[in-house]
Amino acid sequence: MDRWLRQRANHRVSISRFKVATGPARKGLLVATLSTLVVAALAAYTVGSSPAWPEVQKAFFDGRYFSTSLPAVAEAFTINIRLFIIAELLILPIGLLIALARSITAPALAPLRIFATIYVDFFRGVPSILIIYVLGFGVPALQLDGIPKEPFFWALVTLVLIYSAYVSEVYRAGIESIHPSQERAARALGLTRLQALRYVVVPQAFRRVIPPLLNDFIGLQKDTALVSILGVVETFKQAQILKAASFNFTPLMTTALIFLIITIPMTRLVDRLAAKDRNAQLGGTR
Repeated sequence: MDRWLRQRANHRVSISRFKVATGPARKGLLVATLSTLVVAALAAYTVGSSPAWPEVQKAFFDGRYFSTSLPAVAEAFTINIRLFIIAELLILPIGLLIALARSITAPALAPLRIFATIYVDFFRGVPSILIIYVLGFGVPALQLDGIPKEPFFWALVTLVLIYSAYVSEVYRAGIESIHPSQERAARALGLTRLQALRYVVVPQAFRRVIPPLLNDFIGLQKDTALVSILGVVETFKQAQILKAASFNFTPLMTTALIFLIITIPMTRLVDRLAAKDRNAQLGGTR
């Protein structure tokens, strides 16, 4: 009987604590929801009541043009997906090699470290669209034997070169975040520095850099639209063609919607992984 009473008391205490903990959270959620709805309603009223809204709606948000352009724009988006997937598969190892080259401390390999540093500084410092112009139009114009001239190839090359520089810095930050004692412990066990990097440092660093890597790949997905200047008929180029044929900007809004459908889930995944990693680090410090 006493045991049953104690269990009932503990259960009531747990319920009361849960109510205390969830009460402010529910109130905060309700306030946030109401304020968001109010702001959204005000924004919609302000835009909708503007004198030129009917013309803007017809030019950018015409339902008839949206339904007719969606199939063609969505089909062209497969080119963006191909570019994104192939580029990502190449960027991951190339970026890691560049990061490792920048982490080299051996004096004999200083030229490799200097070259990697120059590579990263150049491709991170020059605007992407200029690199696309120079490589996409300049190199094929040389008419060298054996050099591909297909726009898709040079679109892929430029994206890989640009984002390998960004990803290498993400890798390097992850490698440098690993405490030096990890490598020293591996070396004390008889591993070489290369083995310590391969089996101890890099695996830990890779787990830490997954959220920022996904951020870079969200940017890569969006930047696949930049290669339209080379003549690659991807989704943005297709939208431009439809816009020129109809004198209506709705196909461009269709493209924006497709990119949002792809990138928003990736963004929420990045937020979730970042929160999980932050909670894991906080748990490890307790």
